[in-house]
Amino acid sequence: MKLSKKYFADERDDDLVEIGQPRPRSDIRGHVTGRTAYFADRTFPGLLHLKMVRSPHHHARIRSIDTSEAEKHPGVARVITAKDVPQNLYTILILIQVGPEDEHVLAEDKVRWKGEAVVAVLAETARAAEEAAAKVKVDYEVLDPVLSIEDALKPDAPIVNEHHGRNYYLYDSGECRKVLFGDVEEGFAQADHILEETYRSSPIEHAPLETSGCIVAPEANGRFTCYTNTQAMFFTLDNASIILQMPGHKLHMVGGTVGGGFGGKVDVTVEPIAILAAKLTGRPVSFIYSREEEMQVSSPRAAEKIVIKDGVMKDGRIVARQVTAYVDAGAYSRHSPYGAQKAAAHFPGPYTIPNVAIDSYCVYTNRTPSSAMRGFGVTIGDFALEVQTDKLARLIGMDPLEFRFINAYRDGDMKAHRQPTEGAALIECMQEASVIADWPVDERFMKMSSRGRED
Repeated sequence: MKLSKKYFADERDDDLVEIGQPRPRSDIRGHVTGRTAYFADRTFPGLLHLKMVRSPHHHARIRSIDTSEAEKHPGVARVITAKDVPQNLYTILILIQVGPEDEHVLAEDKVRWKGEAVVAVLAETARAAEEAAAKVKVDYEVLDPVLSIEDALKPDAPIVNEHHGRNYYLYDSGECRKVLFGDVEEGFAQADHILEETYRSSPIEHAPLETSGCIVAPEANGRFTCYTNTQAMFFTLDNASIILQMPGHKLHMVGGTVGGGFGGKVDVTVEPIAILAAKLTGRPVSFIYSREEEMQVSSPRAAEKIVIKDGVMKDGRIVARQVTAYVDAGAYSRHSPYGAQKAAAHFPGPYTIPNVAIDSYCVYTNRTPSSAMRGFGVTIGDFALEVQTDKLARLIGMDPLEFRFINAYRDGDMKAHRQPTEGAALIECMQEASVIADWPVDERFMKMSSRGRED
């Protein structure tokens, strides 16, 4: 697709040499010839394979763990339980002061989601590790699970995560992240029409071709080299250092090509336990999710519930917006408090609305912990907002694109979170889209500019 010269009117011709020109990806030759190296392509003598014993229950108390039969299984080198982890309680975003620590590397007193890691088994082969893991006996007292946002927020709901003491994340602004701008009730009173709709999404799995994993090799100088497909190298380094109570200079993280991530490989779930295993055995360790594990226990995009109430005038101006959003974090925080915060900031949309009230909740349930996925906290919200925008346009009998022209941010407009708009380009993007899509709009909209308002 070539954009018109108008869009780049302020640029010199020699600055446009890359625009519209095809360029090969720098890594494409290695991919198509099979020469690209991934972390799992490395081999080490004496490599041990780690397999995890995982909870079959959504919510249960652990009465006892018996690893004796697993330890006797041929080929088993070591069994690791929670008591072996130097600092077993952590949360990824503690590095940016998002707490409290609420997740266990290996489950201790309870399991809070189906698939939670309980015991790690190390053996000479992957098959031996799997067979031994099947011999670990865990005595569970099954508890009532909380499997929906609505159930989690009931007054008598079981507490999912005792480290929070409630089934939602507590922000410094209270039980939810808030955005308040203008007077939303006054805006609704002025509106010619009010539309309230509820939008929902389900968890979405990233499904990368390469599953999550790492290989750790102990070095002669006391360091541990971790070959990993993490997307968050420094989060991984720093969290592993905290969990293992090891100084960062003892950990050497080696990244490289990631065979599909999409945000799903930012959680620190494989590296700390694999490094600990290498330290306890003095041998290289491979911990790679099976396809079943990747689909069941890797973090999905969060399920969300979004309630949007808009007040709109007959001339197309949105004068009030109220949003109540719920992000299903699953059993642990991971990146979800941040995602819910991003959602709160984003819900006004790219539109100038004088009266806005946003409440965005991060809710805990006994489901697989959710986390990052391509614009998390924004993507599902965008879907809801733009479907709502189409409904508003239809409600007042206006073309949906022209409706967006009327409400679009322009430079100088004050956003709901009290930041002035700078460098807006939505007007110009819609103008180009209308031309390319052959979607006719009134000439007055084609004369608009994001650089300011005509009135």
